Amino acid sequence: MDSFSAVFSKKTKVFEKPQLSLVLLFIALMSFLLCSCSTKKDEIDIIPPITSPLSGDYIGFGVITESFTHINADPSPDSSSIGYLRRGSLVQIIRRQTIKTKDGYISWVLTGGQQQGWLKEDVMDIYKNENQAITASELLSR
Repeated sequence: MDSFSAVFSKKTKVFEKPQLSLVLLFIALMSFLLCSCSTKKDEIDIIPPITSPLSGDYIGFGVITESFTHINADPSPDSSSIGYLRRGSLVQIIRRQTIKTKDGYISWVLTGGQQQGWLKEDVMDIYKNENQAITASELLSR
């Protein structure tokens, strides 16, 4: 019986020390996963800050850097010209739009004010506020 009990006791060992640590690690990971997958989520309301691009009537100001540029009726190189602006002219930018052409992309801006229309974005420098644009316009006019 001694040999039987010795063999039986060897076979009935449930876990050795290295296996025991793996089992405990598995149980800990499963507990963590179950706790982190709770059905109730804390919801946080996100309120964007009030900024000109999100809440205002305009997104910036532009100063014409080319000596002369046409104001177009539509954001297209083939659009009819409805006016022109000279270097140093100040415009209020209402909207930006990028148009895909066969040669690539062209960015356009819709201007507001007395001469409303579309201008290529690359004919101007864009500023966040009117004071910056006025200063830049005065420097270009010198």
